[in-house]
Amino acid sequence: MENKTDQSFHSLVEIMKKLLDPEGCPWDREQNHKTLKPYMIEEAYEVCEAIDKNNPEELKEELGDVLLQVIFHSELARRERQFDILDVIKGICDKLVSRHPHVFGSLNVKSSREVLANWEEIKRKEKKKKKPSILDGVPQEMPALALACRIQERASNVGFDWEKIDDVWKKVKEELREFSDAKKKGDQEKIEEEFGDLLFALVNLSRFQNINPEQALRKTIRKFIDRFRYIEQKAEEQGRRLKDMSLSEMDAYWDEIKRQNKR
Repeated sequence: MENKTDQSFHSLVEIMKKLLDPEGCPWDREQNHKTLKPYMIEEAYEVCEAIDKNNPEELKEELGDVLLQVIFHSELARRERQFDILDVIKGICDKLVSRHPHVFGSLNVKSSREVLANWEEIKRKEKKKKKPSILDGVPQEMPALALACRIQERASNVGFDWEKIDDVWKKVKEELREFSDAKKKGDQEKIEEEFGDLLFALVNLSRFQNINPEQALRKTIRKFIDRFRYIEQKAEEQGRRLKDMSLSEMDAYWDEIKRQNKR
């Protein structure tokens, strides 16, 4: 099994090298780290979608696409004499060992929370000169809900967090009142600021309920899409255009598919 794995991995690396050779693929040879960014992001989301579908075959395929992106970036770097795929692998191996002293060392931990706190402390010491803040290193290009959750988790790991969920609920209600007040005053910039604060407070609430806010919103979006498509289907069956249907008619079909889904 190990030889098969080594052979397959070596083959993938060699295929990527050939694609980037002068006689290789013109499109691949035009790429660089920046032009490949959208593909890495897209492939990561497709992995998440396969997980949500609980589809092992699709997940296997999408993980392969993500691995291709890793090999692609590594080969580009090798050609610039920066690093290669073996350096990437060695780096993550060293990191995993150093940040798991409770597994590879003598440190004792009692919970996952202690593991995360210890991870962040080790990370802070490793990168103290480069990144003085515990919040540094969180990619700012993450989706806003996921970014807010990650920032809150970082702060929580060093003790900066609410103690009880009741306090989080109070904060949500406080932010809702402030948003309402800003709306009454009509100051658009303040309205936007308070709406952001409300969303941030709701992300805090999601953490205390062990809910991933990004996934929760995506589930709701998918639910909306499915129900709206049902309305479109009904309109098509009647030979009508959506804009010619009344809101009450569309609402009726919305409630109809909602009841069907519950059953």
